[in-house]
Amino acid sequence: MALPRLALVPGEPAGVGPELCVRLAQRPRSDCTLVTLADPATMRAAAEALGLPLNLLHEDDVAREPGDMPLRMFPNTNAVGFGRPDPRNAGAVIGALLDAAEGCVRGRFAGMVTGPVQKSTINEGGIAYTGTTELLAGHAGRDVVMMLANDVVRVALATTHLPLREVPDAIDAVLLRRVLRITHEALRRDFGIAEPVIAVLGLNPHAGENGHLGREELDLIVPVLEQLRAEGMRLPGPLPADTAFLPQKLAGFDAVLAMYHDQGLPVLKFSGFERAVNLTLGLPYPRVAVDHGTALDLAGRGIADPSSLEAAVATCARMAAQRQSG
Repeated sequence: MALPRLALVPGEPAGVGPELCVRLAQRPRSDCTLVTLADPATMRAAAEALGLPLNLLHEDDVAREPGDMPLRMFPNTNAVGFGRPDPRNAGAVIGALLDAAEGCVRGRFAGMVTGPVQKSTINEGGIAYTGTTELLAGHAGRDVVMMLANDVVRVALATTHLPLREVPDAIDAVLLRRVLRITHEALRRDFGIAEPVIAVLGLNPHAGENGHLGREELDLIVPVLEQLRAEGMRLPGPLPADTAFLPQKLAGFDAVLAMYHDQGLPVLKFSGFERAVNLTLGLPYPRVAVDHGTALDLAGRGIADPSSLEAAVATCARMAAQRQSG
């Protein structure tokens, strides 16, 4: 079976994304082939700053030597300065992301890996942008779920970037059923887990303490879990968030569904931030991103850690291979 061909989008050209991609190109891969969608001058500048070789190839060529980088060109409007995002380059950043997505839908790529994007700069460039997850969901016309994962735990989110006071009103039975079904199917299709176990956290402390600390568990979460268990899904919960992540409990779970962002992600990042990745579940192709920002203060200094990007590529390659084998 041929290796999965993945699209690699560095993201914000003034951030650390380009140099992380250059570092990635220094060693051969046995799990996938990569095509980088980026501005050639930016990639050369990143390689020069790192003092590393870079040989830009045609996108259909195959990397064979350290520094080889098959490239699909998306030229920036303005020359890039390290650490200085330019809104005039927003079109190239979004263009590369959408082209990679279209390539995945059309079968040109088996999945896509994305570097960090500077949201403020994209919006300043006149493009309404709330995040790459939302961009790709809109392009595909799919409901999606955000999951973060490392070698210790996978955490899916019922709600993502909401003020805490808005979370309870945002969670209803329709949302929970949708999120759990998407997560369940992704664990089966992309990770090859025949009968996934998804631990579901309660919304309130102590999972509501049988109604004494809130009734969302009794009135909302429990009925949804009972319905989905009747369909054959394995869903422990609702569980108190303060004990659900104990190692002996995590050993029995394939993923954890957190009700809101800071309920689950601090634990994940504490357990292994450098190797954490961000997955978009529910797309018609695997999409994995780094779990860090553009790090503008580090750009061009050669000290940015490539571990998250390396983990993102490895994860996306495994997911794509699992889809191909299925």
